[in-house]
Amino acid sequence: MTGDNSAENPWPVRTVNTKIADWIHRLGQIWVEGQVTQINRRPGTRVAFLTLRDPAADISISVTCSPDLLYRTEVPLTEGSRVVMLGRPTYFTGRGTISLRVSDIRPVGVGELLLRIERLRQLLNAEGLFDPRLKRPLPFLPRSVGLISGRASAAQRDVMTVATERWPAVRFAVRDAPVQGPTAVPRILGHLGDLDADPDVEVIVIARGGGSVEDLLPFSDEALVRAVAACRTPVISAIGHEPDTPLLDLVADLRAATPTDAAKRVVPDVAAELDGIAELRRRGVHALRNWVRREAHVVDGLRARPVLARPFTMVDAHADDVDRMRLDIRRDIRRTVDAEHRRLDHLSARLATLGPAQTLARGYAVVQRTDIAQPHVVATTAEMPDGAHLRIRVADGSATARVTMDDPSTSAKG
Repeated sequence: MTGDNSAENPWPVRTVNTKIADWIHRLGQIWVEGQVTQINRRPGTRVAFLTLRDPAADISISVTCSPDLLYRTEVPLTEGSRVVMLGRPTYFTGRGTISLRVSDIRPVGVGELLLRIERLRQLLNAEGLFDPRLKRPLPFLPRSVGLISGRASAAQRDVMTVATERWPAVRFAVRDAPVQGPTAVPRILGHLGDLDADPDVEVIVIARGGGSVEDLLPFSDEALVRAVAACRTPVISAIGHEPDTPLLDLVADLRAATPTDAAKRVVPDVAAELDGIAELRRRGVHALRNWVRREAHVVDGLRARPVLARPFTMVDAHADDVDRMRLDIRRDIRRTVDAEHRRLDHLSARLATLGPAQTLARGYAVVQRTDIAQPHVVATTAEMPDGAHLRIRVADGSATARVTMDDPSTSAKG
């Protein structure tokens, strides 16, 4: 074959590319390890394009696969993920390029750790440990703050410094513990139980200043996650690792982005609170003044009304009517009294005319018998027997007499 190829008998490009493709296709399926540096999912197409790079050298290869393969991976595939791919090298003769058509993608290294964490997350989530309804509210101003962190670590210093600046009277119950390695979880669990049993501790902060996925494995430990879920005291997770979320962040009552953020969440800012109080006082004074001004305006409006501004107007308007009515009443009463006086005089005159005094004045007398139990006026001589005692009343007085019967023709004698 080499004899057929010479300067006088060169191969065309298509022949070269075809021969290269034949040799590459002989490799068959191979497993390739590398780091994903680029992912291109084109909507509406059946092919996804990736770039797989060798972490130890500046060498990469193009990869194609079905978009469904990317969605079926147990750990979400992102740029920077370490993976192992099963694929077949393919050489495209038309473009003279080589790519790897893969049918299986598996995470390795950190990917395997993330896979285990993801499986544990799904298990605990199914049990309801991450239910937002289980989150406990933080106290506004805790009596004491429990702090679990590395000894003399930057995270411990940040939490205490920032919290003290915000609220100088804050007290901490500090517990030093390793925050990575095999001894981290047992020590953190012990301190967590002690702080949760302390009645003065009203909130617990677990702090660490970030780190790699391997360093943060203790904060995704199942025992620690279940212990935090069982705590009666609210727990703040301040791991400070944004790209990946330890399971502690999901079960804690509050996730703080950094230890500094946790310090800001655990205690209020005294300056901000004083400013808030001052603002509320200003608003209260302003509202009270507005209320007083509004009510004074209402009172002024009421006072300006005629009934209150000139209250005697109605009385003055009717005073003449009252005086006129009084005169009318007096005149009517006087007229009635005079008429009754005249009527009384008239009746008195009639009574005097018809009375016994006028009769006596004309020469008549009234004779009464007085010697009996019930004296009475006599009208006949039969009522005056012999010896009867009489009382005779005339116009100017009266006299007594006794009846004698010497002369039958005589009725009585004095």
